[in-house]
Amino acid sequence: MPFARLATATTATCHIGLGLAAVGRPGYINLGRDEDLGADRSVAALRARTHELLDAAYAQGVRYFDAARSYGRSEEFLADWLNARPDVQDVVVGSKWGYTYTAGWSTEAERHEVKDHGLATYERQRAETDALLGDRLDLYQIHSVTPDSPALTDKELHARLAEAAAGGLTVGFSTSGPAQADAIRAALAVTVDGEPLFRTVQSTYNVLEHSAGSALAEAHDAGLTVIVKEGMANGRLAGPNAPEALRAVAAETGLGCDAVALAWILSRPWVGVVLSGAATVTQLASNLHAPAVDLDAEQMTRLATLTEDPGAYWQRRGELPWH
Repeated sequence: MPFARLATATTATCHIGLGLAAVGRPGYINLGRDEDLGADRSVAALRARTHELLDAAYAQGVRYFDAARSYGRSEEFLADWLNARPDVQDVVVGSKWGYTYTAGWSTEAERHEVKDHGLATYERQRAETDALLGDRLDLYQIHSVTPDSPALTDKELHARLAEAAAGGLTVGFSTSGPAQADAIRAALAVTVDGEPLFRTVQSTYNVLEHSAGSALAEAHDAGLTVIVKEGMANGRLAGPNAPEALRAVAAETGLGCDAVALAWILSRPWVGVVLSGAATVTQLASNLHAPAVDLDAEQMTRLATLTEDPGAYWQRRGELPWH
């Protein structure tokens, strides 16, 4: 598995990855994004911003980068960065298929992405990803699996994914929605010729929504690498948006709410990588302080009490506007 590369890394930040959802396209649902990106959302501006973030992340020890077909031009921006730095060979590159970007580089589109987990979509998007990332792609994930996803039962798709795995590509899946735990457990049961198909799982997990925790621990015990996304709850745990309890703990540690929120996740022994969704170098630098945060048991408990009902959490997330 490519994540074995991270086991040899000596920096504390090797367990933090950089996700490109917020900078690969002009519109996204993160709070505060208007201030983060400003008015210039041109392809050139976001390409430059992405490269600046990748440079800063790599310089500070980050070694996992996460893109997706639906993140606008994130794969293209990442590929450009990799091609310009042929000496960078120690990173792990992941992407995702299953959503098609449909916003046409607009923040006002009626639909920004369309979900389809069918075999035809996999084959089309795999070819698109290969054209950009080629053999630099280490991990290809099914994007946002839910318990009713046909990707969990499509034997022909499973066979094609197993072929990709036999060719050296790691196959994984991500989850979303209030039933993440059910989706994770269903995916763990998927086998091809008696062997588990999936080697990684990427799920939403944060102090507001940790209902998938037990299932993610089971995935880890089954040998999967666990990647945590949306650790900042799409900006709800950052700065002025953070709950009072999180702000209080952050004040006690002397570090930012973001670092504390990510440190709470990193304390889980089953976590392999936690993604930073930073849109600025300043945000990234603050996120990367997370390994330095030492939370005691009482602080951990206070943060855990912030949990919300999963249905309410995901309803609120679905109501966030595309900035």
